[in-house]
Amino acid sequence: MMKQIVLIHGGNPFDTHEEYLLFLKNRPIWFENFRKKDWKETLNEKLGAEFDVIKPQMPCKENAKYAEWKIWFERLIPFFEDEVVFIGHSLGGIFVAKWLSENNYPKKIRATLLIAAPYQINGKGQQFTDFKLTEKLEKFTTQGGNIIICHSEDDPIVNFNDSKMYKKGLPESEVITFKDRKHFNGTDFPEIIQKIKSLY
Repeated sequence: MMKQIVLIHGGNPFDTHEEYLLFLKNRPIWFENFRKKDWKETLNEKLGAEFDVIKPQMPCKENAKYAEWKIWFERLIPFFEDEVVFIGHSLGGIFVAKWLSENNYPKKIRATLLIAAPYQINGKGQQFTDFKLTEKLEKFTTQGGNIIICHSEDDPIVNFNDSKMYKKGLPESEVITFKDRKHFNGTDFPEIIQKIKSLY
């Protein structure tokens, strides 16, 4: 059986539709980025043929709502295998942490990796609205398998201190600190390849 990896991408949540429209009007455009592939797009290729990387498109990622993501995620659960590895990047990380803290997952999870995941409610110029962590993380600890937190000290989007807050709530977790990866939007992430392979 192939080793299944489920990767939940990031997104942007807003309190109001007006805030979302303002974001669209003022967001900087780096046109060259439209031609680039980041590490998430090449993960399956770099892990190799024995891995099956699932990258579901979560609803309306540029105006993300937790309730909508929850519905879609729960519809996908029947397709996930036992011993799945979950990876949540950015908003995808807090989504995975929140869902596994508030719900019972019906299968065995091998590991959960949180990459540049926000913990605090207030972001830089935005609110994490209904993605807010409202429960303690004990249930996540119990069912999340090996929990690994990756964060870079120079992340301009999610404060590095958020990784420390996750560690406090998840004392058994492993924290991997980077110096210069910003928000992990680059093309290469060899450490994640090594870490995933080491789980088997």
